Amino acid sequence: MPKIVEVTDVTLPELDLFARLTEAQLRNRLEPEKGIFIAESPKVIERALDAGYEPVALLMERRYIDGQGQGVIARCGAIPVYTAARELLAQLTGYPLTRGVLCAMHRPPLPSVEEVCSGARRVAVLEGIVDSTNIGAIFRSAAALNMDAVLVTPSCSDPLYRRAVRVSMGSIFQIPWTRIGSDASQWPQPGIARLQELGFKTAAMALSESSVPIDDPRLMAEEKLAVLFGTEGDGLSPRTLACCDYTVRIPMSHDVDSLNVAAASAVAFWQLRPR
Repeated sequence: MPKIVEVTDVTLPELDLFARLTEAQLRNRLEPEKGIFIAESPKVIERALDAGYEPVALLMERRYIDGQGQGVIARCGAIPVYTAARELLAQLTGYPLTRGVLCAMHRPPLPSVEEVCSGARRVAVLEGIVDSTNIGAIFRSAAALNMDAVLVTPSCSDPLYRRAVRVSMGSIFQIPWTRIGSDASQWPQPGIARLQELGFKTAAMALSESSVPIDDPRLMAEEKLAVLFGTEGDGLSPRTLACCDYTVRIPMSHDVDSLNVAAASAVAFWQLRPR
């Protein structure tokens, strides 16, 4: 049975998870393998639970206890459920709760690249993307448009940051993903070589004179394709471009030179999806 805890003192140390620890502190709390992340809204939390993520504690508006949060509470077992009126919880967190519910959850160990790519035909690789909104939107498109996995490089923002999870609408829990390399020395090499050893051709999304259009028949014919997206503004690094099998562009109109990386990813996923 859950333990319902009425919040009257927002300074309680038990509430630090939801209010006073930064994303980095949550991720590295005690030890990285014992880190925590925050999921927002009943739908997103349900998707995390469906994927096997383990809840630690809930923070919930009082009116959700017998409302939209009831199903989440029933699935979370004997964990504390901290609750109060909307105004007090906004005072605690600094923002109104999305759909009235937050859930602190354990971070599971990340699988290996080989595990994530086993059986995959199309994978997305995110290099140095730092905006959590873009990360969440890319994951949502990847899950919706039939990509098999997502790999994030060491310099990429954490997909389990609160905003990324929220923007993805829980899609981060619906598609396999992991980091390709644990530090900057492992990307682009030996990371790209690792993909090629797994049978993937690599397609770098970038504007260059040597690029091919995204509907090039050679791309469509590739059995296994890793599609690479670079950081906001600068795009993929020259070192990464030099290592890839293809450089790929999305043809533009009206003198527009490029798309936001999240928008570009959706176009690429749809066009390059496995047939």
